[in-house]
Amino acid sequence: MIAFSLVFALKLTLSAIPSDTQETGKERFSFMDIALIADDTKKELMTQFCIAYCGILSKHNICATSTTGKYVQEATGLEIEKLLPGYNGGEQQITSRISYNEIDVLLYFRSTTPNANRELEEADYNLLRMCDVHNVPVATNIATAEVLICALDRGDLDWREMYR
Repeated sequence: MIAFSLVFALKLTLSAIPSDTQETGKERFSFMDIALIADDTKKELMTQFCIAYCGILSKHNICATSTTGKYVQEATGLEIEKLLPGYNGGEQQITSRISYNEIDVLLYFRSTTPNANRELEEADYNLLRMCDVHNVPVATNIATAEVLICALDRGDLDWREMYR
């Protein structure tokens, strides 16, 4: 856990260094709408990830399920629109926003433990299916989330603007 925190602290420091766009004053992209969901076993990981990439995330609109949003907002100071808790419909709210093209990127840190609850699996399936239908980039683990956030910072996801 210590090595993990050190890596994120280094990335946080690096994300605070001005990029080419900041130096030239030319904006490569407009804001994007990012949704955050983290299962109970992944909330700490999502919080650490958002601390590390706070500099990038602060340039965008963020919504999250209630508890995840609370943890991330308290740790980072980011302004986050908090929806219902995931088990009370927050995941469905995000699914609905995706179906209306109101979400550009989804970061969903899913539990890796097997789950016998078929309702949750169906909700996950519907959420991920909507991302596929509407071409919303989605990360279900920290490795993919890092790739998406770095791509977002470089402007590689600007093509999402044509969906709005």
